[in-house]
Amino acid sequence: MDRDELRKLLGQVRTGKLSVGRAMDRMRLLPFEELGFATVDHHRAVRRGFPEVVYGPGKTPEQIVQIVRRLRETGQTVLVTRVEPEVAETVLQAEPKLAHHTAARALVWRPPGRRRGGRTGIVVLTAGTSDLPVAEEAALTAELMGNRVTRIFDVGVAGVHRLMAHRETLTMARVIIAIAGMEGALPSVVGGMTDCPVIGVPTSSGYGAGGGGHAALLAMLNSCASGLTVVNIDNGFGAGYAAAMINRPKKRRED
Repeated sequence: MDRDELRKLLGQVRTGKLSVGRAMDRMRLLPFEELGFATVDHHRAVRRGFPEVVYGPGKTPEQIVQIVRRLRETGQTVLVTRVEPEVAETVLQAEPKLAHHTAARALVWRPPGRRRGGRTGIVVLTAGTSDLPVAEEAALTAELMGNRVTRIFDVGVAGVHRLMAHRETLTMARVIIAIAGMEGALPSVVGGMTDCPVIGVPTSSGYGAGGGGHAALLAMLNSCASGLTVVNIDNGFGAGYAAAMINRPKKRRED
């Protein structure tokens, strides 16, 4: 159940179209459900605007299937992140309605009739092609949260003229996700040439002294571009979620 469904349900109770008892039956899975190995948060979409997301690593395919099944049965959008190919194959055998986004390493199910597309304003940039998996995770997350995402790939500072070719798109953005490994300079450059929030994502791509993304992380944290916000190494999901929250419209209040 999300906010729109809850608002509709309460409206039906107010107008007498639905009894209090029936409404309580509809809400019986709020706020959570115990599965033994997991506690599924069915109330997340009401509180946060998007359902609980399933982090794939550390879970068996059977556990993922059970969680996904409960989310689907309650009509919630399903996103499983960081799914290895062999795990995805096993899960898809049990839940064939899921879509496997291989580039983003994610499994997705959208409720029937749920409108795609939505708000414009989010741009995802990568410094290099090696950063694409993190970028696709960020873009997919933002799209599932109701946004249309513009992707611009391989525009790092080794050839900064490639970035400048997209300046008009950048100046029209409401929030930019800048993803880079190596020395992590791209978010600083973007932060210095735009007037919207910039979310930096350090990636683990690079050679030994980069420390698996720590050099890029420290560079972004120490950026002199004011207002740059940084998420953890390879955390495309966190960046996409934050960008979607920045880009969403103001909350609608009703009596």
